[in-house]
Amino acid sequence: MKQAAQAPKAVPVQNARIYPHGGLDILSHKEVARLRDASQGGLQELLRRCALAVLTSGSASDDPRAAQELYPTFNIEVSQHDRGLRLDLTDAPAMAFVDGQIIQGIAELLFAVVRDLAWTAIERGDEACAPPPETSSEITDEVFGLLRNARVLQPGDPNLIVCWGGHSISRNEYDYSKLVGYELGLRGFDICTGCGPGAMKGPMKGANVAHAKQRRYKSRYIGITEPGIIAAESPNPIVNHLVIMPDIEKRLEAFLRTGHGIIVFPGGVGTAEEILYLLGLLLQESNEGVALPVIFTGPTSAAPYFQQIDQFIRLTLGDEAAKLYEIIIDDPEQVARSMFQGVRQVRQRRIERKDSFFFNWSLDIPLEFQQPFIPTHEAMAGLDLHHGRKPQELAADLRRAFSGIVAGNVKEEGMRRVEEHGPFRIHGDKDMMEALDALLRAFVAQRRMKISGQYRPCYEVVT
Repeated sequence: MKQAAQAPKAVPVQNARIYPHGGLDILSHKEVARLRDASQGGLQELLRRCALAVLTSGSASDDPRAAQELYPTFNIEVSQHDRGLRLDLTDAPAMAFVDGQIIQGIAELLFAVVRDLAWTAIERGDEACAPPPETSSEITDEVFGLLRNARVLQPGDPNLIVCWGGHSISRNEYDYSKLVGYELGLRGFDICTGCGPGAMKGPMKGANVAHAKQRRYKSRYIGITEPGIIAAESPNPIVNHLVIMPDIEKRLEAFLRTGHGIIVFPGGVGTAEEILYLLGLLLQESNEGVALPVIFTGPTSAAPYFQQIDQFIRLTLGDEAAKLYEIIIDDPEQVARSMFQGVRQVRQRRIERKDSFFFNWSLDIPLEFQQPFIPTHEAMAGLDLHHGRKPQELAADLRRAFSGIVAGNVKEEGMRRVEEHGPFRIHGDKDMMEALDALLRAFVAQRRMKISGQYRPCYEVVT
């Protein structure tokens, strides 16, 4: 007897009311009302998308539309009550709950979303008629304000290591990133990443074990993201401080202002964007005396990857740029030891310059590195990728090229542009375009572009 086809199983959902603990639990009625108004205005859909990303923390998908399609009726509202602030969740993913109670870490990250998105809207709100910051110092002040409001700026000796790397990496590379994180944790370092999976999760997980062994209970696992990318890179479960910056440029500035050392693991176009942003700044004459140890590292299998990255940097930015980083292959202990020595130099240099340990004010970040880049087809085609420019200026445009590809890969707005108008076209000098094309093809072949589904390039390199 033929069995009737079964209807697809409904996705479990949960309704909840959540009250804040820390940061948003002591507010005036006026402050609560402003937060509520900001969240119910044009910010509502953005708040909903970012909250859904947090509630599906640990998801293996990097498709920003997947969670929205799976939970189409999910909603979040900011409500006012006698005790201050409350979040009302409707049809929220059941995976965020245990026996009907929301997981505490997820609840904290949810309030971080409200804090950063709504308070940014308030700062730029119509009450003060305040436009977005325009000068370099205004932008840096906004970055500082958001980080201070998120309570991640803490006085104390330098110990925050920023780890960059791909969300789509091999198991071998992920395990290696955990080993490096473990060695860093044994030496008392806290970890800051882009908050997602892969090489963003591995160092945190390794450091978490090491901190437990060292009986270090007040560790920081900081995840810094931005609204366009959080849906594709949901916070991993180790993150205990989440910060959502308004755009990718402020996210990158936040990494370098707060970090005392940079470790780069294998990754894709997002990692390449971060590398070029970093090198473009360190190549500025005004930053010649800035101490910031930079290490590229991975397992033995990643040696060809870093060789290709190194060759691309030398071709485009010159050999001077290659002097700004050290490559260490398959030696987690040496990475941690080198970083320990480098951070000691950071401490000494900050003392000499009378700069704070928790925020690097002396780093010069020109306006061209701070202004948001909107990756339209016209903007991508107009990038000046030619020899003869100052290395730092070329680095800024190369960073924008990779940023556009990131947008086309995993950001909903960028994906929509590519679907409507076809792939972004990137032009430049022949040898540079050939090297860029080879690098991008290697990322595709090594499955570094995307976790979910078959990758279709969102770009075309014109050689």
